Amino acid sequence: MRTSLKALTASATAALLVAGLAACSSSSSEPSSTATPGAAACQNVKSGSTSDSVKVSGDYQKTPKVTFATPLKATDLQRTVVTKGDGEEAKEGATVDIALAAYNGTTGKELTAAQGFDGQAAATVQLNDKAFVPGLVRAVECLTIGSRVVLTAPAKDAFGNQDLSQLSLTEKDSVVFVADVVDIPPTRADGKDLAPTAGFPTVKLNAKTGEPSITIPKADAPTETKIALLKEGDGETVQAGDTVTVQYKGVLWRNGEMFDSSWSRGAPASFQTTGVVPGFKKALEGQKVGSQVIAIVPPADGYGSAGSGEIKATDTMVFVIDILKTSR
Repeated sequence: MRTSLKALTASATAALLVAGLAACSSSSSEPSSTATPGAAACQNVKSGSTSDSVKVSGDYQKTPKVTFATPLKATDLQRTVVTKGDGEEAKEGATVDIALAAYNGTTGKELTAAQGFDGQAAATVQLNDKAFVPGLVRAVECLTIGSRVVLTAPAKDAFGNQDLSQLSLTEKDSVVFVADVVDIPPTRADGKDLAPTAGFPTVKLNAKTGEPSITIPKADAPTETKIALLKEGDGETVQAGDTVTVQYKGVLWRNGEMFDSSWSRGAPASFQTTGVVPGFKKALEGQKVGSQVIAIVPPADGYGSAGSGEIKATDTMVFVIDILKTSR
């Protein structure tokens, strides 16, 4: 069993809204090598009387005021574009930053707290049904940055073959998503290549995807955390407590085997720097967006004597991390 980034959290803080929706799209939090962007074109769901009945007011990227008559009965997926932006188009497979509010259409209550509005960190999703729930993908695919959209759907259509009880829904319920398309961030570090640091594992990048292959040297693992830059970015500096968006891959020093990878799941991950094990935190804070970092993390800055899953108490971890975005 592979260990997901959720297992790297140092405390049981509540998951971000979209992370919760993403979790609903899989029966397991383990990485999946099949979670790659779909080849199908955007479906461009049309508007209808149900989605048109949802009234949304307020400025773009500000918490919207959303009103609709309850119970809202949705028989199919409908999408109404409230505001059309003039930025880049979010095509199928793209990674997109959004602000999102989600409601139970039957009761009118929020499914969970809104995210990404009023200066809060945006949520990052990939327009890929294997990575995120279909309703969320249908809501924002093929829209342009600056757009605001409403999607209405039967709960079972929005969430696919998932356990709706996780969000206190039944198959008889409908859902309402209101989303602002905020940005389409890069999916790999674009900083200046630097010479490798002696003693560190060797890293080679897939030319197409940017995913690293990591070769461990034939030597004992360091006993202290060591961090080096593979690419030096020139973007904003990551501060303590920032919410970062990254691509990352983790392998074990003792055998080189991967235990987690955002590349394998097909989408970058977003989380606070204070929500991961100390070695991962040290690899992020103080670095600039666009950088690629390699970190050697011994147990003292990882899981300590407890270990985690296939990561033993004596295991040193190696991470390669592309820093794509930071916000606070």
